[in-house]
Amino acid sequence: MLEKDDMIGFSSLADFLGGKTEDPERYEVEVSAVEDSVCLHIPYAVVQMRWDEPGVRDFLLQQATIRLQDIYGSFAEQIQLAHKWGESEPFIRRIQDVMNEPVIIADMEDDIQDIAEKMVKHSTSSVVVLNDSDQLIGIITEKDLVQRVVAKGLGAGTVAYEIMTPHPFIISRDAYYYEAMSSFLMNGVKHLPVMDRGRVVGMVTLSDLLRKKNRGTMELLRTVEDSTLATIHEIKPAMYDVLANLLHDGIPTVHVIEVMTKLYDRILRHVVKLAIKKIGDPPVPFVWYMMGSSGRKEQFMLTDQDHFLVYQEGGEHINAYFAQLGKELVYGLEAAGYKRCKGLMMASESQWRGTLPIWMERLRSWGLRATNDNVLLAHNFLSFRYVYGSEELHDQFVSGVKEQLEKSRIFLFRMAELEKEQPVPTFDHPIRALFRMKRESVDLKKQVLFPFHHCLQLLCARKGFVGGGNPLEQIEWLVKQMVLSEETADELRFAYEVVLRIRVERGWEAYQKDQESDSLVHFNYLRTKDKEELLLALKSIRALQNQVVAMS
Repeated sequence: MLEKDDMIGFSSLADFLGGKTEDPERYEVEVSAVEDSVCLHIPYAVVQMRWDEPGVRDFLLQQATIRLQDIYGSFAEQIQLAHKWGESEPFIRRIQDVMNEPVIIADMEDDIQDIAEKMVKHSTSSVVVLNDSDQLIGIITEKDLVQRVVAKGLGAGTVAYEIMTPHPFIISRDAYYYEAMSSFLMNGVKHLPVMDRGRVVGMVTLSDLLRKKNRGTMELLRTVEDSTLATIHEIKPAMYDVLANLLHDGIPTVHVIEVMTKLYDRILRHVVKLAIKKIGDPPVPFVWYMMGSSGRKEQFMLTDQDHFLVYQEGGEHINAYFAQLGKELVYGLEAAGYKRCKGLMMASESQWRGTLPIWMERLRSWGLRATNDNVLLAHNFLSFRYVYGSEELHDQFVSGVKEQLEKSRIFLFRMAELEKEQPVPTFDHPIRALFRMKRESVDLKKQVLFPFHHCLQLLCARKGFVGGGNPLEQIEWLVKQMVLSEETADELRFAYEVVLRIRVERGWEAYQKDQESDSLVHFNYLRTKDKEELLLALKSIRALQNQVVAMS
């Protein structure tokens, strides 16, 4: 049961407390060092001498209790996982177990009449299109035939490459069930060619997976699309049922976040449509952005609202329309379960909506007056992500933000300087903690995730990347820009997943107990594995912070 950084010697604690062991040699502990180590030996006589001191006694008993809790918790977890993996299809079932094979193939020059006959003959709803080197270049589905052939009056003489969907989403044959389901939900497709070593070996469809297992996801999607302002409150419990199933099945936290964020985005887009239906079509193009955890694609439960509007110029009646739209958006999200932002960072507030020139002036003023408050506003703003509206206006907005940041290098410098004042905390090694008797805790959100996000934002902003990237996407981009090494990137990915997992687990436990959720974690009460991983995570994020601070 001994793990790295653990204290040893508790095997003799029973003897010390008077519970004699019949065969003490049977319980001797042998330790083999796998790396250079510094060990502290506390003689038994010293422990005896200081036993009556409350601090020493409480600490030793607490450590013994935690260790026993870890042991029994580990046993219970293994038993639970053994049962779970025997029953949980997303873990044990691979795509190769559910895919259809052999895959039906078409050549890029095949006539669509022949392709349609082939689909009828094999009772399939799709074919894959290969080039002369047998490489996948596209897919043709029944929907493609209806929309791109029948609806346009095309017929014989039209060939595959003219109507196929190029570069289709794919999946590996050894991927898990839940990965395919995630891809279907996040990408809005119903067919995934299955690949093995660069070759197409099968096809899996959404219908295939739903026949195998249906956790109510499709019912949830219908609930979202059919909801009105009077019924939209019914979505939240349905969303949480999906979240509960994902967590119960032990799906990796990053994938849980991806799926839930994609589902929440459907709510966001539906709320916009309901608002527009109520007040009428917008007079000019606009874009609606998310910020905060939603902007970073980190939502697993409904969060406070954080969003803003950008729209084209056109006069006072334009401003009046979007003032009303902002209010309707806030009202709709609140009805769905999103609490109003305490800091009023919402499109219903005049400072969080405006035309493109107004927003550029707003950013310029933040840069000129780089107060702590403006820096915090900028950090939240830089997490913005497009969710609805004109893509052309979005491109213009992103270009404008990049230009303003380029002109406000001193502002980025000020943001980096502020990181010096809020260093990521570190914890004592368990043995050193013996002499300090300090109960240490960390706020995973404010003291760890915020600095992590701020540092990635700053590194990306310096290179001109803003708007829409979640932390993993930002890390990948920074590697390509050679700002981060592959080794550093791997450490940061691990750190992010560890912190996110602990936060999600704590947040969900609090919700189930009907308690107020917070992100404060007491280090001494974590499981041994979580302690070790969190120590490594904090070290990696602290190193990232030091890198950013050094650049200031």
